[in-house]
Amino acid sequence: MISQFFVLSQRGDNIVFRDYRSDVPKGSAEIFFRKVKFWKEDEEEEAPPVFNLDGVNYFHVKVAGLLFVATTRVNMSPSLVLELLHRIARVIKDYLGVLNEDSFRKNFVLVYELLDEVIDFGYAQTTSTELLKSYVFNEPIVVDAARLPPLGPAAMFMQGTKRMPGTAVTKSVVANEPGGRKREEIFVDIIEKISVTFSSSGYILTSEIDGTIQMKSYLTGNPEIRLALNEDLNIGRGGRSVYDYGSSAGAGSVILDDCNFHESVHLDSFDVDRTLSLVPPDGEFPVMNYRMTQEFKPPFRINALIEEAGAFKAEVILKVRAEFPSTITANTIVVQMPLPKHTTRVSFELESGAVGHTTDFKEANKKLEWGLKKIVGGSEHTLRAKLTFSQESHGNIMKEAGPVSMTFTIPMYNASKLQVRYLQIAKKSKTYNPYRWVRYVTQANSYVARL
Repeated sequence: MISQFFVLSQRGDNIVFRDYRSDVPKGSAEIFFRKVKFWKEDEEEEAPPVFNLDGVNYFHVKVAGLLFVATTRVNMSPSLVLELLHRIARVIKDYLGVLNEDSFRKNFVLVYELLDEVIDFGYAQTTSTELLKSYVFNEPIVVDAARLPPLGPAAMFMQGTKRMPGTAVTKSVVANEPGGRKREEIFVDIIEKISVTFSSSGYILTSEIDGTIQMKSYLTGNPEIRLALNEDLNIGRGGRSVYDYGSSAGAGSVILDDCNFHESVHLDSFDVDRTLSLVPPDGEFPVMNYRMTQEFKPPFRINALIEEAGAFKAEVILKVRAEFPSTITANTIVVQMPLPKHTTRVSFELESGAVGHTTDFKEANKKLEWGLKKIVGGSEHTLRAKLTFSQESHGNIMKEAGPVSMTFTIPMYNASKLQVRYLQIAKKSKTYNPYRWVRYVTQANSYVARL
């Protein structure tokens, strides 16, 4: 049971506001934004997704630069409210096509109509895009996506590539193309978030993949879809070691620890030929979620070294090597490393010919930050940083520095090797040939190297 729901812009402007129970002060949006903007507690830079202030529980998620917030005075499950906020954002994006401040302001009547159906007196009713179509009658005002900056990892596929049209991530599921036509398209994304921890010598200590097969359908009539995955896909290890390549699974098999499927998926032939059949509902939804802890080849290797260079000085050497093919390029790479607390100044030295690199020393929290616009597969990059301390280190720099963390996005690459063999659509007629798009994205969930 939530008391209020509101959406704030990056400036703190109240774009959408709904008060369901009138038991929280009306100025809660301003109170929330001021607290989040100047968060200083627990030595953290950013406010946690859930916090309590003056007896009011605030829950928030950030989606496409907008803050989706819910408040309540009762003790609710945080995961339940945060999941509800994510689903509300997804439903609104399904209807508007583009999720940003401009689309919200132009479609505020439609947004309020959606909210009235999704939440009633603080209680969630439904977050299904398909079910809501029976109750929501306003047509969206489509925002011109060509004028908008790309949002999120999927948007990078819109940058001058033939793999995907410009309307792929900016279409409304209820709006037609100009002239009343509806373009027949279906999109499948395999999005993987990987967590890897390296030892100081470069060996892998832990590795895990959390993956999702995400689908968005623009097919009229909801035809049946058949999605074929790897034939050598295995669910569960069955007590075998991941290194037991002599087993029936085979050396090249994909072994998932566990997985779950959307309610619309039928598994009649899954055990036979690893094929999923479903009638896709309108909107974006996860076809399958999976987890994998079998050892896999990490996309990057990180090596970090810190050495004393005098009583008040030290030197840091960071090396990043891309372990994927040269035909693939990683984007928006950020490497961070906590430095000793007595660090007062850092001077950086980049490799010769470095382009698109940025370096920064965050003095407030004593962090080194190295940004790379892109990394081509097979390449290696090095950063040297000279540290100056306000007092002698006394040999404690190794304890106070690190670990090194890394974030990145790699389009058209997935570490698990899970593949879509084919995407088959039940034919309406011989001339019915909708567009099919399959994309792969790998992101860092937790990518850490110890010193």
